Amino acid sequence: MAAASLAVADYSRFTRWHVMPDMESLVNAVSIFIYRAARQAIAARRSFRMVLAGGATPRAVYRELADTDADWARWQVYFGDECCLPVQHPARNSVMAAANWLDYVSIPPDNIHVIPAERGAVAAARMYATLIDAARPFDLVLPGMGEDGQTAGLFPGQRHGTVKSVQAVAGTPGRPADRVSLSSAALNDTAMVLALVTGMAKHHAVQRWQRGEDLPIAHIHGRCGIDVYLDPAAAYGPPHLAQEGVGRAAKLEGSVVTGPYCQ
Repeated sequence: MAAASLAVADYSRFTRWHVMPDMESLVNAVSIFIYRAARQAIAARRSFRMVLAGGATPRAVYRELADTDADWARWQVYFGDECCLPVQHPARNSVMAAANWLDYVSIPPDNIHVIPAERGAVAAARMYATLIDAARPFDLVLPGMGEDGQTAGLFPGQRHGTVKSVQAVAGTPGRPADRVSLSSAALNDTAMVLALVTGMAKHHAVQRWQRGEDLPIAHIHGRCGIDVYLDPAAAYGPPHLAQEGVGRAAKLEGSVVTGPYCQ
């Protein structure tokens, strides 16, 4: 059966769950994963193309990457989604990534591809699609997950385009309601996917994902599946259950599963 025709539940076999004992271990493991993915891609093609997540969860990872000695000149950085806000608005994903990482490393400015969401969702989606179409396929996509299973600018109950690379999204929860997002087709056009999920507020969505419910994040799997890194709170829920779960996760501490690398 072709991958495109698989039901959401069928993708569960492509999902690799990694529960880390604490946030420090998670940040360390994810940072090493990204560093190794970059080295593999640069060795194979002299370039590393990565799509960034926004939100609060990846900030610590970005700060860790800022202290890494990498071949930054060969990194190409893209964004999974952006709110339609002024260029320097603190709620923009590009501003968060710059403040925690990109402003502190020597990635050439021309290699950091910010979504021009300040121009409005429709215009920005059209402009960014030209760039993304030329960049695909990616080497690594780094999606986050919201409390409702949302990822990038793709929310439950909305129609998610599977043909265009970038789409304008209207009426999303919170403000501003308009966003620009890579489509599931673009997010899946990658060798590797690495999702970060932390905090007890995400536990219910994790359970729904594991049951095979039709959540936006469940549609993101890349060509080689998705590696999901969780802290105990996201994996196991309330503190007493999370503490019990740490024992089961402790054997993962210090280990890094880099996932398959697809040429």
